[in-house]
Amino acid sequence: MSVKWEKVDTNKVKLQIEASAEIVNKGLDFAFKKVVKDVNVPGFRKGKVPRKIFEQKFGVEALYNDALDHILPEVYDNAIKEAGITPVSKPDIEIEEMGKDQPLRLTAEVFVKPEVELGEYKGLELKEEKTFEVEDVEVDNELETYRDRNAQLEVIEDGEVQTGDTTKIDFEGFKDGVAFQGGKGEDYPLEIGSGSFIPGFEEQLVGMKLNEEKEIEVTFPEEYHSEELAGAPVTFKVKINEIKRKNVPALDDELAKDVSEFETLDELKEDIRKKLVEKREAEAKDYKRELAVNQAVDNANLDIPESMIETEVEQMVKDFEQRMQYQGMNMDMYLQYTGQSKEDFEAQFKVEAERRVRSQMVLEAIANTENIEITDQDIDDEIAVIADMYKKQPEEVKSILVAQGNLEPLKNELAMRKAVEFLVENSTYNKE
Repeated sequence: MSVKWEKVDTNKVKLQIEASAEIVNKGLDFAFKKVVKDVNVPGFRKGKVPRKIFEQKFGVEALYNDALDHILPEVYDNAIKEAGITPVSKPDIEIEEMGKDQPLRLTAEVFVKPEVELGEYKGLELKEEKTFEVEDVEVDNELETYRDRNAQLEVIEDGEVQTGDTTKIDFEGFKDGVAFQGGKGEDYPLEIGSGSFIPGFEEQLVGMKLNEEKEIEVTFPEEYHSEELAGAPVTFKVKINEIKRKNVPALDDELAKDVSEFETLDELKEDIRKKLVEKREAEAKDYKRELAVNQAVDNANLDIPESMIETEVEQMVKDFEQRMQYQGMNMDMYLQYTGQSKEDFEAQFKVEAERRVRSQMVLEAIANTENIEITDQDIDDEIAVIADMYKKQPEEVKSILVAQGNLEPLKNELAMRKAVEFLVENSTYNKE
């Protein structure tokens, strides 16, 4: 096979590829075996037409598409390996010449990884603008969370609805005096102050009594997913069927015993503070990493192909869809609920996608420049972490990674992590 290539744009190359007649003929043989099964020619049983008769009747050209589908992936893969390039987009392939017993000539234009011109990345002087100290109020807030979780709901027979109460209500909504679809509910559970209903609705329930009925006027938000109701003033008829109020336990040693393994409130407070300190320390380390990477990226010079950003956006959207599925929602439902088009939804990921790609390219360049190596032990340690996370044996995880072709990407990921730590270790952080 012959391969020549030239740069046709900043991050785009054009390959001129010639594959042997032997490869072409193998592709044609494969194509004939595939299509002959469904060919009917008078005088021959279905699927038993001789190759010569087939080509006389339909022409060898009838086999070209299937032959190309079969041989092109391998031809292209071998070509990029021989050229020593790393594509970051699908190739734009043009067949120039093809024939039986003839070599295949084609061109392929493809975007490749950008060249990174590193700027200053060692000895960075960085300013820490965030603090990660644990305040007493944070410990108090955690204690209040424990109290809230252990609160008992008490039925209120004689009293008024207050913010924080859990109610059951009947309601029906009317627009211009006509009931609208989806605007009715019976014994609907609603925590007052949760913000789960239309703005202004919950506040108007405060002060109502058990079995009281009332008409409430509110206006739907302009961005509401239903065009018919977006920005529209409506009236709700509401009845209070039940009022429940939280009876919050006292902040004492008994609470500590109920919610933890500790005997006293002071011990629980100490444990809460310790965990918050550990969390803040982890956040501080992440912040230092972020500062160093962002500065190194800002100091570097590189031109990112749009195809790389688009690929990253696709992955981010795919990850988002997966999270939605865990919550019982698909993308169509989400777009309808938020009133977004698919294009607008994807566009919001673009800035972050470009930042991720730029960071990845710069970190790879730093890892290469500093000869950062990933040892077999590094890989085994990471596989052990993954195995523990998914409750599998390390050998099984490694087999899966190898089978899916993900061992090399894992190695690259570990190299970038080491590059980040290299940046942090070689930077100076000032808090003033």
